Amino acid sequence: MDREKVFRTKTGFCHILPDKIVLTRDGFVGEIAKITNGKGISRILIIYSFISIGFFYYAFTTYKSGQIFLALIFGLLGGYLIFGILTSLNNSATPIIMRDKIKDVKYKKAISGITRSRFEVYFENEDRKIKKRLIILPGTLDNGKIETDKALEIMSEENLIKNS
Repeated sequence: MDREKVFRTKTGFCHILPDKIVLTRDGFVGEIAKITNGKGISRILIIYSFISIGFFYYAFTTYKSGQIFLALIFGLLGGYLIFGILTSLNNSATPIIMRDKIKDVKYKKAISGITRSRFEVYFENEDRKIKKRLIILPGTLDNGKIETDKALEIMSEENLIKNS
């Protein structure tokens, strides 16, 4: 490979280099992501934890006041957030992934109007633990199909993805 290959992501760009993958943030959405996530996802998981505690508190107080349906809704929302936290504990927000540490790359197709297409990059971090880095692609309103096709082509050319 003579030069880097680049494709757009939800919050910036993904640069595929011979020895590493570099994710950069750009524009307003990227700046918001920098503020909320920083270099890790622990801050957002802590925020979700506090929100889920609030949902469980409201579930308990509404149950005590006899509003069973509302208590069930708050309880389900709190449970959903806890489930999201538990499934995200192994995620990483690292902006640089060394290609020799990559174990697998999976492509997840978008569900139209509900989710965005994404790559799940499984890699070994400095602590020799397998982590997952999500590379979320642009949505439908932001030339998502064109950008997704370009990203798939680049990832396939670089032999990073097999199940496209």
